[in-house]
Amino acid sequence: MPEPIDRIIDSLLPLAVPIGDLTRYHCNPRQGDVSSVADSLKWHGQFKPIVANRGTLTGRLNEILAGNHTWDAAVQRGWDQIAVSWVDVDDDAAAKIVIVDNRTSDLAGYDTELLADILGALPDLDGTGYDQDAVDDLLDGIELPSQLAAETSDREGDKTADEHLQWGFVQWGTTRVQITKEEVERLNNIHEAFYEARGTDTGFAHYLLDQHDAEQEAVDA
Repeated sequence: MPEPIDRIIDSLLPLAVPIGDLTRYHCNPRQGDVSSVADSLKWHGQFKPIVANRGTLTGRLNEILAGNHTWDAAVQRGWDQIAVSWVDVDDDAAAKIVIVDNRTSDLAGYDTELLADILGALPDLDGTGYDQDAVDDLLDGIELPSQLAAETSDREGDKTADEHLQWGFVQWGTTRVQITKEEVERLNNIHEAFYEARGTDTGFAHYLLDQHDAEQEAVDA
């Protein structure tokens, strides 16, 4: 695992100023997750400058327009400097910069499946803003196609993998059921034990059904 950076990256160092020289925007409507930003600073460092207004036209010197929560997070991390890109604009332009910086983020969306694939390929989630529960929620929200492609293997009874099904769905025939993370884990454990004991997947569904029938007979007895 790579070591945390927790500093301004080298290419931004010429833009660094004392962190106490800046002030937050006087009426920022955005409520950000400072803890997530602080985690990003820990693992990746500051890799883009915040934007501050010189304030000669507003009377509010060194006021942050974009990156208020990055500044908050840097203070939380105990930094004494932060990299800044400067503008010098009036009140109206300052307000518009604050608003558009927030609004463009709000308007953005995700290709959920692509995001899930990228997160799933990472060795860990440090510095992504996601934890495993958030990834599980993301995967559970992915809509399956109306029909799933049939899996093939070299010989009958070989293990097959369907990346969709491991996200919390079971399908047989035309019936598809969403299952919880805990149910997925239980099924994986049962399947692994079944396969290790027999060296094949053949009969796994019968095994599950027989277990259910035995439990039902015990209830009815």
